[in-house]
Amino acid sequence: MGRPTLVCGPAGCGKTLLAMEFLIRGITEFGEPGVFVAFEETVEELVDNVASLGFDLQQLQDDNLLVVDHINIAPGDLEETGSWDLSGLLVRLGAAIDEVGAKRVVLDTIETLFGAFENAAILRAELRRLFSWLKERGVTAIVTGERGDGTLTRHGIEEYVSDCVIVLDHRVSEQTSTRRLRVLKYRGSLHGTNEYPFLIGANGVSVLPITSIGLQHAASMERVSSGVESLDEMLGGEGLYRGSSVLISGTAGTGKSTIAAQFCVAACERGERALYFALEESSSQIVRNMASVGIDLARWVDEGLLQFRCVRPSLLGLEAHLASMQELVSDFAPDVVVLDPISDLLHSGAGEEVFEMLTRQVDYLKSSGVTAVFTSLNNNKDAENSDQQIGSLIDTWLMVKLAEGDGRRHRVLYVLKSRGMAHSHEIRDFELGVKGLQVTGVYHPGRVSA
Repeated sequence: MGRPTLVCGPAGCGKTLLAMEFLIRGITEFGEPGVFVAFEETVEELVDNVASLGFDLQQLQDDNLLVVDHINIAPGDLEETGSWDLSGLLVRLGAAIDEVGAKRVVLDTIETLFGAFENAAILRAELRRLFSWLKERGVTAIVTGERGDGTLTRHGIEEYVSDCVIVLDHRVSEQTSTRRLRVLKYRGSLHGTNEYPFLIGANGVSVLPITSIGLQHAASMERVSSGVESLDEMLGGEGLYRGSSVLISGTAGTGKSTIAAQFCVAACERGERALYFALEESSSQIVRNMASVGIDLARWVDEGLLQFRCVRPSLLGLEAHLASMQELVSDFAPDVVVLDPISDLLHSGAGEEVFEMLTRQVDYLKSSGVTAVFTSLNNNKDAENSDQQIGSLIDTWLMVKLAEGDGRRHRVLYVLKSRGMAHSHEIRDFELGVKGLQVTGVYHPGRVSA
């Protein structure tokens, strides 16, 4: 409370929206009125710009909870001819604070105010005076600044007189843009020093930490069915632990999506909700295809227990995929989540970036008690090694393969690992028919050659 924060970055990085959300959340969630002083955008422009995020500035002003003030400073309106100070600004700002009893203040963008001045000594002194005045008034303030040439801000001074400095960035890699946030300094407080991806969406700003949310989630002892009785038998006879993670790896046509669909049906039959993220097929295509093997997904969609979200990986960057998935999980509150296939995400980022994204997703779902099912398409015969990195995060890893023998192709399945439970080490044949997936027997090397 009462510590001015500098938020700086290049144009288009989201400084103004981040500062505006700081005010809006303060009003709506903590009952703290605010003041927004803009030196570039008019009040009408600000009202229109943040409406897309669901923020109604006009209503907050009408309710006497927010003051939005535009101070118009054209480039030719100011000229440095001697000493100067910010007394006029402080009077105007003080009146706005008193008008609504503000606890939060935003000044956007400070460089516009100082654009005509060259004297660094006066700039530093007046900035110190401004920040000291804000502290004396007991308001929590954000001051935004534009990135300078080789410096954090245009004047290279603001960061030295601020108690907290947040640096924003907007970069493009492999034709995908990502906004990132970093706390450069925060006097008197422990803070993370990593860069954190953040998104600007329909619900405002979402910050997505690079590191996982922690390893303190509870481990459930409850077991739930996979939807395939014979597969449950291979998993100790009781199925999976609720809230665990499952990876189904295999080449094309081995039945990965079918197994994932049966997980969803099993959840719906228990009266639970299932959320299916598909990266290759539309929902109608998945429903049609599963109907051919006796899996009726349409029924559960109609009953509201099953929901699909189908997008191409190239539609969004990795961080946007992660944020949208977590938002849907939060809104729909599913018991089972399917992501089919995670291998397609490699088109949206490098391997390490995909792994980091999936780590956060696995931890998020575990902390929410959601059973997660991931499928992965392998284009080589050494599937175990190709999925080794993501496999290390997973509780239960199922491998499905095609083998040839007796003049035809056979599907085989085995449990590569399953933490915390006794499980079968056998390689078994399985079939896809009108009754779904059926494990038919133990793999026989004399009859089928891998």
